[in-house]
Amino acid sequence: MTNLAEQLRGAGLHVPTEARAHLGLVLPAVADALGAGRGPHDAAARKVLGLEPAARVVVVLVDGLGARNLSERSGHAPFLRRLLAADDAGLVCGFPSTTTTSLGLFGTGRPGGRTGLVGYAVRNPATGELGNFVRWEGVPAPEDWQHEPSLLAHVAGAGVAVTSIGAVRFAGSGLTRAVLDGGRYVAVEPLADRVDAALAALRSPGLVYLYWGEVDRVGHQLGARSAEWGAALEETDAEIARLARSVPAGTELIVTADHGMVDVDPAARVDLARHEVLARDVEVLGGEPRAPHVYLRAGVDPVWARDAWREVLGTAGVVATRAEAVEAGWFGEVAPHVRPAIGDLVVATTGRATIVDSVGGKPGLLTMVGVHGSLTPVEVELPFLRVSA
Repeated sequence: MTNLAEQLRGAGLHVPTEARAHLGLVLPAVADALGAGRGPHDAAARKVLGLEPAARVVVVLVDGLGARNLSERSGHAPFLRRLLAADDAGLVCGFPSTTTTSLGLFGTGRPGGRTGLVGYAVRNPATGELGNFVRWEGVPAPEDWQHEPSLLAHVAGAGVAVTSIGAVRFAGSGLTRAVLDGGRYVAVEPLADRVDAALAALRSPGLVYLYWGEVDRVGHQLGARSAEWGAALEETDAEIARLARSVPAGTELIVTADHGMVDVDPAARVDLARHEVLARDVEVLGGEPRAPHVYLRAGVDPVWARDAWREVLGTAGVVATRAEAVEAGWFGEVAPHVRPAIGDLVVATTGRATIVDSVGGKPGLLTMVGVHGSLTPVEVELPFLRVSA
């Protein structure tokens, strides 16, 4: 039996490591560029990302715009395509490659094992019930669960004006409070209005963070190869181009993302409801279709269950026990209070495979065309694009 690292490599999967530039370096580097760095770590981050000192920085995070997705559909993004040509290596996100985990990495600089944001939905250790970090339902209060300091709050505390721009529903939400707290939140909906809000904030020196989720939403509904996804990318590209043309001199514009996206293959879907061997010892399935957390019934040996899952999945996924995944660094450093929230088994799927539960799971997960969460290059590689005005 090959070890876990060999299994990952053989499947074309790679656990992101801090040896590479990762999403958690962006705000530390920006803080240092703005003169609000916390010391050698932030200075090193700025060096890795190549940022120069600046009076104004705007960071645009486009949900779901993986580097390989952008490259594949770059005909819809003439402005970003020109920047992509100068992008040497880009960034990587952590595991799972999903919005909650990545926003935690972006907002605190720390991996999911420290922020506790180890997936879309995880079992609450205090109640045993499945909770959701996007809606922040069924999980502890943000202040009780997420203990890492917000980088936006640090920058604001250092006297730099900080403005976050996003959807109305995220103003004061659990996830915002958990990892993106700090400064002023401007709630506007259309992307054009968000760009206008960013330009208004940039009249004065400071940091602007702008989030856009439409590309991800369309990808989930129709896939990253759909015509509609291309149209969403075109709108995004045009507005980011307008932002770049309009920012004051001396502004650093950064465009990045939280994860990429894979279009599912229905023939490669594994449904627990149709696999008695997999389902019989499962109490609840958490995580997401590309990176499920498998919570076993009391008394079930996780090593025995792991072997059963491996036999059924074959090359469709790499299966690890909680102890193996933690030891292998899938979630980075893991805090003691986070460890029980990780599944007894954790799966990283390959190719276009997904794992769902059509009986006990959320119906919406079954209809998604575009998905993410695993460790393929498409899902973990992110653009890091810059314009210096």
